[in-house]
Amino acid sequence: MNVRKHIRFYGKVQGVGFRYHATYKARLLGLTGWVRNCYDGTVEMEVQGDAEAIAALLLYLHSQRFIQIKRMDEETIERKEEREFKEKW
Repeated sequence: MNVRKHIRFYGKVQGVGFRYHATYKARLLGLTGWVRNCYDGTVEMEVQGDAEAIAALLLYLHSQRFIQIKRMDEETIERKEEREFKEKW
């Protein structure tokens, strides 16, 4: 089932390759959306696609050596028409 999630990540998530890893894996999994750093030290993401693929992306991010996700705030939001997953600035 296709869903869209808005997720905010807390912990050691900036300066550790988070956006690179998220973009790389999301594209491999055929997901769309975006990821960006926030001024408060968190990372924000909107990701859309198969729920199992989104779960695989999150598992992948949790398994990265330098990324330390302490908490995630996640909500399901309305789907959008888009073609890729990208980093936002």
